[in-house]
Amino acid sequence: MKIDITSLDGKKTGSIELNEAIFGLEPRSDILARMVRYQLAKRRAGTHKTKGRGEIARTGKKMYRQKGTGNARHGSARVPQFRGGGRAFGPVVRSHAHDLPKKLRALALKHALSAKAKDGGIIIWTNAEIAEPKTKGLKANFAKLGLTNALIVDGAELKINFLQAASAIPEVDVLPVQGINVYDILRREKLVLTKAAIDALEARFA
Repeated sequence: MKIDITSLDGKKTGSIELNEAIFGLEPRSDILARMVRYQLAKRRAGTHKTKGRGEIARTGKKMYRQKGTGNARHGSARVPQFRGGGRAFGPVVRSHAHDLPKKLRALALKHALSAKAKDGGIIIWTNAEIAEPKTKGLKANFAKLGLTNALIVDGAELKINFLQAASAIPEVDVLPVQGINVYDILRREKLVLTKAAIDALEARFA
C-alpha cells in the first residue's frame, strides 16, 4: 500500500510503501471491541465503596427484647433495613481489569491501523517538529490540512515545541509511538504518523 508523505505545510515530499501485514488487514470489529473493552476496564479506578453493616459506627446492642413488644424481631440497628444502617451487597474497592492475550492485543492494534488505512484516515508526515511552541501557527497549519480531530504519533521522543503547541488544541492528541493504542486510534477521525513512527511500528511487528 503506497501513501504520500507530506510536510506540516501540506506539501508532498515523497511517498512510502506501508507494510500490508500491519496496514492491509481486513478489520474485524469483534477484535477491536474486545480491545477497547479491555482498555476501558483497565483504566477504571474501581474506588467506589459503600459501608457494610460491620463498618457502621452504631451500637450493635439488641434494639429491644425479643418477645412481648408486638414489633418484629430485631437485633442490631446496623443492619441494612434501617436508615443509617449498612448497605447490603454494595460496591467494594476492586480492580475492573481483565486478561487479554498478548498476541490478541498486538493483532487488535494491527486491525485498528488497517481500519484507519482502509477508511483513508491515515496521514504520513516527514516529522512533527516546529521552530517555536506557538499554538496559533500550528492551528493555522491544521486548518490548511483539514485536521480538526486527530491523533498524532511521533517517534520514541516527542518534539517539545510541537507538544506544547498542540496541547492547547482541542480534540488533538499527541503520543510517542510506544503509547499508540487501539482506543485512541478509533476515537479520532484522523491518524497522523511520522516516518519515525512508521519505522518503529514495522520494527515492533517484524
